[in-house]
Amino acid sequence: MLLTSSTDAAATPAAIESPPGPRHLTILTGGSRGMGLAMALQLLSADRLLLCISRQRNASLDAEAKAIGARVEQWSFDLADASQAAAQLASWLAAPAADTYATATLINNAGVVPRITPLADARSEDIALGLRVGLEAPMLLTAAFLSATSGWVGERRVLNISSGLGRRAMASQGPYCAAKAGMDHFTRCLALEEAARHNGARVCSLAPGVIDTDMQTHLRSADPATFADQQGFARMKAEGQLTSPDDAARRVLAFLARPDFGSDPVSDVRAG
Repeated sequence: MLLTSSTDAAATPAAIESPPGPRHLTILTGGSRGMGLAMALQLLSADRLLLCISRQRNASLDAEAKAIGARVEQWSFDLADASQAAAQLASWLAAPAADTYATATLINNAGVVPRITPLADARSEDIALGLRVGLEAPMLLTAAFLSATSGWVGERRVLNISSGLGRRAMASQGPYCAAKAGMDHFTRCLALEEAARHNGARVCSLAPGVIDTDMQTHLRSADPATFADQQGFARMKAEGQLTSPDDAARRVLAFLARPDFGSDPVSDVRAG
């Protein structure tokens, strides 16, 4: 607030209020490329503070935010070891007053497809990477988010980006399938916990459909001798069955904004 002295108060307009800060907070992991970057760009607005947590910053996101007057922060963390990111998130969320934001949302989008191979031939570091990024990191970040915001008065939501492979087994994809299945089930547990709390968060683990990203390129280029489904992924690309990252992001964010979000803790964006 701009204060005036008593000597010039009569000649000066009434106190001028400073512009209000963002009323919505969204935290997004894996927002530097693919569908994550598309979501980040679509989330930019003057009334939202967007925090992106990724291995690398994305310069285009900073540039777009500056161009439209939106606020974005980007943290660089390797979510294969998410404990430091979770600790920093908890500390950062402790600063705002309980009524600062009308809504607060965490989107766990970051994921990784380890080397595609039967489990018997998998390297231990690849198994660990898939489970740490795909399951451990979302659990750590969700725990930090919910704990730090437990006294906030605004609505809170947690969106976990899952996969159809969390609900359907696929050979040579054991770590990825297990991580996504674990994400679905911990979301079910979380929904029960939050339903019993005052102003509990609304949560959902959402399969976003089949998207034309680097992950799909990785699957299509796998060795058919060790990945029996390789031809199926190649066929989907050839037949135009893949959704663009921009379109997928729009559908996911529309689902997140639905008034019945969280009514089913495990869902699929294609379910309508």
